[in-house]
Amino acid sequence: MAWFKREDQKLPVGEQVNRVPEGLWIKCTGCREIIYRKDVLQNASVCPKCAFHFRITARERLELLFDGSYEEFDRQLASADPLKFMDTKAYASRLLDGEEKTGGKDALVSASGKLDGRAVLICAMEYGFIGGSMGVVVGEKITRAAERAMSTKTPLIVVSCSGGARMMEGALSLMQMAKISAALARLDDAKIPFISVLTDPTTGGVTASFAMLGDLNIAEPGALIGFAGPRVIEQTIRQKLPEGFQRSEFLLTHGMIDAVIDRREMKASIARSLSLFLD
Repeated sequence: MAWFKREDQKLPVGEQVNRVPEGLWIKCTGCREIIYRKDVLQNASVCPKCAFHFRITARERLELLFDGSYEEFDRQLASADPLKFMDTKAYASRLLDGEEKTGGKDALVSASGKLDGRAVLICAMEYGFIGGSMGVVVGEKITRAAERAMSTKTPLIVVSCSGGARMMEGALSLMQMAKISAALARLDDAKIPFISVLTDPTTGGVTASFAMLGDLNIAEPGALIGFAGPRVIEQTIRQKLPEGFQRSEFLLTHGMIDAVIDRREMKASIARSLSLFLD
């Protein structure tokens, strides 16, 4: 039996914080303390010692936000690999790997249910599927969710966790930025609330479109939020970036987001915000 899984710098950065590691004991990426894994899971995958937020799956996110059961939409939507893209591996193979890894056909789960007794629509991005990247399917599912929210007059919540637009779909992926933004503009005209929740990471074309368009933009503590990565920016401007640059607390200080909310308080905070919007 593996008593705990070693977490060290030999692992890719994304894997260190992707999910609560397997094993009876784990080492927190934040404080480096050895912690009983069950305690972390019972604490919404937040370290009980330093409050480091481990990444969670889209479905775990929905379980935390919905009161109970929920109805999923557009589950069968899948990419047709329009460009027949090939890099070190065929895009079609990456899609199959992502489906096998996550149990979903793309990087977003769209569902309806109740949050603190109020009907809501929630879209949660799945980082485990090609880095939560936004392709045609993700764009279509969020657009449909916005249109469904408008037709049913139901608040929309989108939880972002993404590396940005999906390069394997080229300009078709970039077009989703405008497509989703247009749908959200119509939702705004209809006076229906849209709350954007930004988690680690929220970058690239996702940040440059719907993630920052909420009536309320809130983030989890320590989340990486930005367009280009910190290393790319440093190499471009040839300057050392400030401490904590592109983390949620830094963005809050500089007016880019409205609040930083602990995951354990996220549901209650969203419920209060919706009451202010609607009641």
